[in-house]
Amino acid sequence: MNRKQWTVSLYLLWIAMTLGAVLVLGIFVAAVIFHSDQFLSNVLLTHYNEGILMGEIFRRFGYWAYLSVVIIMLFELLEYKQGRRDAIAMTAALASVSTLLLFSGVYTAKILQMQAMGPEATESEAFANLHAASEIDFKILALALAVLFLRRMRLMFIGK
Repeated sequence: MNRKQWTVSLYLLWIAMTLGAVLVLGIFVAAVIFHSDQFLSNVLLTHYNEGILMGEIFRRFGYWAYLSVVIIMLFELLEYKQGRRDAIAMTAALASVSTLLLFSGVYTAKILQMQAMGPEATESEAFANLHAASEIDFKILALALAVLFLRRMRLMFIGK
């Protein structure tokens, strides 16, 4: 493999790992954390405490998300600069970057801020709306990453 193929392969691996992280967090981790009573015999967590745990997991995921933003932007800008422009890949990359930044920089930060105010704040309508919006953002992120991965894979092996 030449240098370009290695670069694209590593990029695809990173996108796949990020998509995998999003899916694992959304499907498995959240389901276990918010149903802890089914798995713990003696220690029962309140919904608020489960939310604190989930918030910390998402806070830590934020580091990965920010690094993903940098990697996606660098790769896609280099592709654009070298004349390898693809509207689908660029759109999916922009959507991925936007939703990663929204999730980590806005939704997670605001949710953690409201959690710090105590359980009452997390029972408010504002918190429910914020949480619902973050879930929609996470689903759009998963879709955007899947499209980006599949399109870049197609461009690598088949071309336009």
